[in-house]
Amino acid sequence: MSVELTILMPCLNEARTLPTCVQAAQSFLARAGVRGEVLVADNGSTDGSQALAQSLGARVVPVPEKGYGAALRGGIEAAHGRFVIMGDSDASYDFSRLDPFLQALRGGAQLVMGNRFAGGIAPGAMPALHRYLGNPVLSWVGRTFFKVPVRDFHCGLRGFDRHAVKALGLSTSGMEFASEMVVKAALGGLRISEVPTTLQPDGRDRPPHLRSWRDGWRHLRFLLLFSPRWLFLYPGLALILLGSLGMALILPGRLPLVHVMLDIHTLLYCAAAVIMGSQLAMVGALARVAGTQTGLLPPSRFTRWALSSFRLELALLVALASLLGSAFMVLSSWWIWQGAGFAQLDPAVVMRRAIPAVTLALLGVEIMVGAFFLTFLQFGHAKPRAA
Repeated sequence: MSVELTILMPCLNEARTLPTCVQAAQSFLARAGVRGEVLVADNGSTDGSQALAQSLGARVVPVPEKGYGAALRGGIEAAHGRFVIMGDSDASYDFSRLDPFLQALRGGAQLVMGNRFAGGIAPGAMPALHRYLGNPVLSWVGRTFFKVPVRDFHCGLRGFDRHAVKALGLSTSGMEFASEMVVKAALGGLRISEVPTTLQPDGRDRPPHLRSWRDGWRHLRFLLLFSPRWLFLYPGLALILLGSLGMALILPGRLPLVHVMLDIHTLLYCAAAVIMGSQLAMVGALARVAGTQTGLLPPSRFTRWALSSFRLELALLVALASLLGSAFMVLSSWWIWQGAGFAQLDPAVVMRRAIPAVTLALLGVEIMVGAFFLTFLQFGHAKPRAA
């Protein structure tokens, strides 16, 4: 008969706590009357964890590739259940009380996250750095970037529809696997819910595999890389807006501000902000399209327009207009210099033409390069014609 639920535990030298977890999981299956299995994804234990798990009736699958994510990917691949509930095998989660997870999965949720902050964190179960900084900040970043209704982004106890999650193409091997699952589930349109769960101090007699700063950075890095808007586009647009505003205010003449006078030096910095912002925004747009092309990101309205309706010729006209504007300002500067008999000019006057001229020239080249690259991506999107 088909297996409804696989309770999956990644394992690396957990002989001290693994029996408690396996027995608790088996007691839940028996009490709830669920046809299921307990599966241990072993990542190369040398303390006899495999034999202990098998002696208690769990199924053990060896996963040679090292890493938390690698162990879980191997376990998901080997699972027999329609649903999978995964959790660490360090006795910090109560596998005997998985009822809310299974109820949510049976109700149609495709990813069910545990929320330790809602269910209760026992004293000493979570370091203060994780409880008050790491988890709240990373969870906020995840909700902001990906609109995910999850308050505890990195809870290790979670359940999911196995086929739906396998279709996401999860690939990371480290601790960032926890973020990858939530992010790709959100981008893939999976139905996500959250239920309270508890966290107890783990029962290990050794330090945890988690390294706070290293793994925290890997989580943040993953969130940034999968959101080109927040990594590139929004910072770029902010720089363009601020730089353009500054240039508009300073170009007519010196600008008094409190006790200082803003002049051509500030104008140069504003121009640099416009150029840097345009580069970031262009990279963000191209990364979004390329992410869709490679299957890393789902299509959006922008990518659909960019891949179907973008016209190279129109973009080249905009680039040409920018270059012509630059050339006009260069010529006007030359005429002023010629009128002065090629004598030394006031830098404050000349630079008010030179800085915008250089800015327009660089923007024209950037627009041209970006337009050609986007057209190149369009060719990759086009379906080959039948012979």
